[in-house]
Amino acid sequence: MKQSLGDRLFTISNITILSLVGLITLFPLYYVFIVSFTNPDEYMAKGLVLFPEHWSLQSYQYILSTDAFVKAIGISGFLATVGTAMSLIVTSTFSYTLSRKRLKFRKILMLMVLLTTLFQPGIIPNYLLVRELGLVNSVWSLIIPVLSSGWYVILMKGFYDSIPESLEEAATIDGCNDIGVWIRIILPLSLPAMAAFGLFYAVAYWNTFFHAVLYINDHNIWPLQILLQNMLIDSATSTGAAAAEASAEQYIPPETIKMAAIVVATVPIIMVYPFLQKHFAKGAMVGSVKG
Repeated sequence: MKQSLGDRLFTISNITILSLVGLITLFPLYYVFIVSFTNPDEYMAKGLVLFPEHWSLQSYQYILSTDAFVKAIGISGFLATVGTAMSLIVTSTFSYTLSRKRLKFRKILMLMVLLTTLFQPGIIPNYLLVRELGLVNSVWSLIIPVLSSGWYVILMKGFYDSIPESLEEAATIDGCNDIGVWIRIILPLSLPAMAAFGLFYAVAYWNTFFHAVLYINDHNIWPLQILLQNMLIDSATSTGAAAAEASAEQYIPPETIKMAAIVVATVPIIMVYPFLQKHFAKGAMVGSVKG
């Protein structure tokens, strides 16, 4: 079909505008990546580096130089895997239960879930609860208090509402019990939703910071974000104070360390996304359409 002059101008304008938006969006990521690999001497001399002449791994060597980094990676990996798995189990089973009309006190439970999205207890009650449970200075203090989300339960319930109960009845006639129905029928159908919410939970657990500040005092079980924060503080104080006495080759600017820390903290999640991409597009629409 032949396009008119107006249609061609509209297409060219769309491509131009979207390309500019894409460049503006990608530029910060590019700048973070470039600065993290820039030689410290070159960065200190130029200040703004877009195309470095000399590449360096000194910032990454500084971050990876301690045994605590390996422990922090393990803690964050544990949170992102075990925490995500537990959160998906709790969220999916609870939301599926709420979607079944035969459940007693269904409306009361749904109201209680809704209230959690409207009213938050606050920092002090949360801390007192964690302390009374004996979870202070425990990795489980970063999982159990945030094991599920009322908003995610409501969204996933909308997804389960779209699954006809006739499928369960057919499976029951074929001899499946409730657990069998869940494993054989419901779980395979909910993979797109599980992938989407799993990614949300994994990102949240991987980026755990504020709860770790409140509940974790033992540096041996610091998650990655806390360790990186302390390394940045150390680099901005001890390294900066020693800059006048140290040679230029020994000094690493805090800015390059910050950029390297951002890369280290974001790359693992970015690597996970391609494996969930085929399910994510469907899962992102969970609860938006009821049929």
